[in-house]
Amino acid sequence: MQFHHHGYVSGDPRVLPAAGVGLDRPAELPDEVDVLIVGAGPAGMIAAAQLAMFPNVTTRIIDRRPGRLEIGQADGIQARSVETFQAFGFAERIVAEAYWQTEMVFWKPDPADPSRIVRAKRTPDDPAGVSEFPHLLVNQARVLDYFAEFAANAPTRLAPDFGYEFEGLEVADDAQDGGADGAHPVTVTLRHTSGEHEGERRIVRAKYVMGADGARSRVRAAIGCHMAGDQANHAWGVMDVLAVTDFPDIRTKCSIQSEAGSILLIPREGGYLFRMYVDLGEVPADDHHHVRQTGIEQVIARANEILHPYTLDVRHVAWHSVYEVGHRLTDRFDDVPTDAAGSRTPRVFIAGDACHTHSAKAGQGMNVSIQDGWNLGWKLGHVLEGRAPEALLATYSAERQVVAQNLIDFDKQWSTMMAKKPEEFASPSELEEFYAQTFEFPAGFMTQYAPSLVVAEASHQALAEGFPIGKRFRSAEVVRVCDANPVHLGHHATADGRWRIYVFADAARAGAASGVATLAEWLDTAADSPLAATPDGADRDAWFDVKVVYQQPYTEVDLGVVPEVFLPRSGPFELVDYEKVYAADPEHDLFEERGVDRGGVVVVVRPDQYVANVLPLSATDELAAFFAPILRADQPVTASEV
Repeated sequence: MQFHHHGYVSGDPRVLPAAGVGLDRPAELPDEVDVLIVGAGPAGMIAAAQLAMFPNVTTRIIDRRPGRLEIGQADGIQARSVETFQAFGFAERIVAEAYWQTEMVFWKPDPADPSRIVRAKRTPDDPAGVSEFPHLLVNQARVLDYFAEFAANAPTRLAPDFGYEFEGLEVADDAQDGGADGAHPVTVTLRHTSGEHEGERRIVRAKYVMGADGARSRVRAAIGCHMAGDQANHAWGVMDVLAVTDFPDIRTKCSIQSEAGSILLIPREGGYLFRMYVDLGEVPADDHHHVRQTGIEQVIARANEILHPYTLDVRHVAWHSVYEVGHRLTDRFDDVPTDAAGSRTPRVFIAGDACHTHSAKAGQGMNVSIQDGWNLGWKLGHVLEGRAPEALLATYSAERQVVAQNLIDFDKQWSTMMAKKPEEFASPSELEEFYAQTFEFPAGFMTQYAPSLVVAEASHQALAEGFPIGKRFRSAEVVRVCDANPVHLGHHATADGRWRIYVFADAARAGAASGVATLAEWLDTAADSPLAATPDGADRDAWFDVKVVYQQPYTEVDLGVVPEVFLPRSGPFELVDYEKVYAADPEHDLFEERGVDRGGVVVVVRPDQYVANVLPLSATDELAAFFAPILRADQPVTASEV
């Protein structure tokens, strides 16, 4: 964490100085906003948190609830999400309070007595070590709390506006030209759901609207998006409980299959609470959702049948529900009809459950929603701040719809297998083998964006095999030269809306004539360098965070001869930022572990941590060409507006 560069800080350094619209932020929802987010769930809250880092973007997030969520339905936090939490500054704290999932245990009928269940196998949660972070289980409400804290501490001092329900919206016909309302072409009708104005309607005008209002999304309906998919005709009871049991693995994630049905056991944070997804069996086609009226007593009774010979004495039920497995996906994630894609700028977007619904047993709902929200949040911020053209916004639907389809395809397989009876498997170990073979997908690491405005073709991928273009930037251990601290390279990339340019040096030492020295000079002085787009008067690294990793041990890197582009000046006192110069850790050689060519490589990473390009040090023309259309904004901002 870096602070003091604007003067001495005696309080909590996580509370950033208020700036821009945060200086006089009105307590009441204003009549006009840049971005209106509907729904304060995971997708909406991370988008709001990201936009809160853009000081001159007026963002408000509304929710029909009267206050914060207290009991969340989601609880599984995949390692990719924890990486995201690191960027938002709360990974360490949420890891400390959460349950860590390190393995999964599979229980099956005892071959000697199929009426009883026995432990069949243990499977490591992350056998390949694809992330330095663990898989967590914690209440969704706590995740929302942390994002809310980040937003409240950000320059715009953003906080949710509770007690507003979305009723409808209209986008001006001439929205491409600013609309009939000029700069705010989306007219949104809201209704107060609590307080002295309960029942009254309210009109808000926005430049952009994001619908993160759940599976029954009214925003989705307002823009004519349609959910398509199917029901699996299988029901599950889910309950968060405190109980006394003789089942030995009650504090370990378990897949339990018996002659009476299946259970997915999810231990929860705190050491006592746990969740059970209890198989309620097939649902007749003409049931008309009658199964959803199944009482908690019936769910508990079924759980005891499945657990035989073990027993479950439930003492307290924190939350329970019954759901039928369904897999549905919208035809698009914004308000531009499919046949008009590319012809106009989207003004309304949907994210999270408003776009995709699936079973809860793969633990993907909150995790995929978080990536939806981050993907859209930084793009809206860049467009509204004048860093990028509106064409950037079309990449949101294009990227995230593919991810959602892949999720549904995976979840169909997983939920179908979870519902099978033991005798229906092709082999006794089929379920655990599937779990082990596909662990990277539910962990969140199989997402790979296709080439687009913000993802390059993989022309030079062979130079850095460990940083696949379009996939998340996988952090690696290095040594920070200035203080000899071993650190993770990716942990220094905060959710501040900046692009990252990682320069992995050639074999030459710092200060010697080399490819790094030539690249550094170009980055610092060339008219076509992406850094040249940084507004006059702003810090040199305000838009681009440029770092270098040398191959030599840190003791052999002389900061006095490192190129200045890697030692930028920060704040009103123009203090030198020494935390952008690193050296390979001899015990964890990044060049070796990530397959980085020792001839020198540039890896470009987007604000949401996805690799956008891989280039040789000499490819300055290609680097300039990649950034040129991204930085060609319609209305460039001045330093005073940043």
